[in-house]
Amino acid sequence: MVFDLNEDANCQGLNNFYKKIFDEIPDLIFKFVIATDNTYSFPLVSKSIEEIFELSPSDFTNRSKFSIYKRIFAEDRHVFIKSLSDARKNITPWELEFRVLLPKKGIRWLKVSSKSEVSPSGEVSFYGRFSDITEVKGNELKLRLSEERFQFALDASTVGVWDWDMVTNRVFYSSLSLKILELQSNDIFDDPERWDKIVHPDDLPKYYSDIQEHFDNKVPYYENYHRVLTSNGKYKWILDRGKVIERDSTGKPLRVLGTHTDVSYQKEKELELIKTMKLFSDQNSRLLNFSHIVSHNLNTQAGNIKSILDFIDDDHSKETIDEMLVHLRTVSNDLNETISNLEQIVQIQSNLDIVIKPLKLRYSIDKTVSIVKAFSSKTKISILNNVPDYVTINFNPAYLESVLLNFTTNAIKYAHPDRSPVIEFIFAIETDGRKALKIKDNGIGIDLEKYGDLIFGMYKTFHKHKEARGIGLYITKNQIESMKGEVLVESVVGEGTIFKIIFNDEL
Repeated sequence: MVFDLNEDANCQGLNNFYKKIFDEIPDLIFKFVIATDNTYSFPLVSKSIEEIFELSPSDFTNRSKFSIYKRIFAEDRHVFIKSLSDARKNITPWELEFRVLLPKKGIRWLKVSSKSEVSPSGEVSFYGRFSDITEVKGNELKLRLSEERFQFALDASTVGVWDWDMVTNRVFYSSLSLKILELQSNDIFDDPERWDKIVHPDDLPKYYSDIQEHFDNKVPYYENYHRVLTSNGKYKWILDRGKVIERDSTGKPLRVLGTHTDVSYQKEKELELIKTMKLFSDQNSRLLNFSHIVSHNLNTQAGNIKSILDFIDDDHSKETIDEMLVHLRTVSNDLNETISNLEQIVQIQSNLDIVIKPLKLRYSIDKTVSIVKAFSSKTKISILNNVPDYVTINFNPAYLESVLLNFTTNAIKYAHPDRSPVIEFIFAIETDGRKALKIKDNGIGIDLEKYGDLIFGMYKTFHKHKEARGIGLYITKNQIESMKGEVLVESVVGEGTIFKIIFNDEL
């Protein structure tokens, strides 16, 4: 029967109370019974049947048919009957979301929620309700589509997303953020302090400074380039952007939303461009320096020769001529040495077919040490070769011999007068993976504050040594840079000097 509390006159007051309650419930309240002969009946249904299924109460008086079956959307009928049969068989709650096709409203989403019980005679009864969840389903669909579009946008882009809840101090990282760090998507990475630990130490001060500026509302958003350590032990450059989207009443950040972008390729190209520009700048400086040297030195030597010849023209005496010829020989030797030096530099700069070979670094150092000890008058020289046997570099053999010999002889030449010279060769690996060699001595050192910009200049000397010419370090730097390497120097006056050669094996 249709549930109509007004029909019972003996309980009119109570019925009115319950009716008011049920009038406020838009759901269809029902009792549904399946008899042992598989006939169906609805002993109790609320009048909202007319809204939910667009059926009249008379449609539920026929026990031979399941009245609402004709309203169920065709594609959902199988799962509807199966869920009902399973609940009947197992005496479990009957719960299901399904669609109906109504004459007026069209397709609607319904949800049935009911409990089940079995009588001594074997009848199974369900007590529950049908709810119209069309609006909820529509919102779920919109949300799912929105999430799918958002996820597609994330997957198709190179941007990882992070969401930092500063109240709980937890961070959400998208799968692409984890991919940038070469971590598996199921790895837990929700501690903001972990990110701080993987930022390159050289980048940390600016990283902290930039994000704090935004937290303090000095800039509208946070942006910083820095390197992060990936799971394979290598650093990647990322562009990190973020914005506070929630603050408390005092302005303290509560939630920050941001992105990570892998910019390693662009950054490497940028650094490569900067390096190339520096190389061109250095080459231009060397060219300018070279032209000044040519102009100054050759003009000086030519002027000296002219002056000597003028003396001879003015005084034809044998004594004057003999004296002037001695001076002429000196000037000639100096001119010859200058031309030889300049020629060597030109050859280094213009030689495009330099032979590159894989060389055992320790063997090359041992060879240099044997040459130095054979000709050095200082018998108390200690030379320590700490380079492992396996280290190989790509370099021109003649250049490497010249470089090692020049640094070693310089260390001996500028030894401290109060102690025996100690020279140490140390192998190292730079943070970018390049091989490096340090040549460390305990000599008199160089005042880098005073001479740092001039140390590799041509004809620059910093100590009053009779053999100092100021050409060796200039040629050595040219040889190293022609091999696409770098040379750096550290020095403390009175303590010693460290020259570091950074090799480039990608030749």
